[in-house]
Amino acid sequence: MNNNDAFKKCPGCFTAWHTREDFLADNTLELNGYKADFKELEYGLFFFTHKADGCYSTMALEVKDFQDLYNGTIYRERKTESEECPRYCLKEKQLSRCAARCECAFAREIINIIRERQKGDESPVAHQMME
Repeated sequence: MNNNDAFKKCPGCFTAWHTREDFLADNTLELNGYKADFKELEYGLFFFTHKADGCYSTMALEVKDFQDLYNGTIYRERKTESEECPRYCLKEKQLSRCAARCECAFAREIINIIRERQKGDESPVAHQMME
C-alpha cells in the first residue's frame, strides 16, 4: 500500500498510518482538541498532535472518521448554551464528557472512546454513553 492510500499522513514528518486502527494504536499521537461544527456535527474536527521526536505537528480529522466507534444514544435536541449546557463544545481544549442530553454530546463520547483506545482499553463500556 502506498502513502496515497493511507488513513492519515502527518503533515510534518510524513509518517503514514495505513488504517484507523494503526492511527489509534500509535502512542506518539495525542488527541488534544475538538472544534464543533454546529451546522453539521459530523464535520467537527478532532485535533491530534504527533509527538514523535522532531515532529510535534498537529493534524485535524473529522468526527465522521470515527463516528462508527460510538453506538450509543445520539440525542435529537441541541442544548448548546442552555442552562443544561456546560459549554464544553465552545472550548477547543476541553475534552471532558458532557452530561447534557444534547445532540452534540456524542462527539464527546467519541473523544472518550479514542482516548481509551489510545490507552489500550477497548472495553464495551467505552461504547455506551454515561447516564
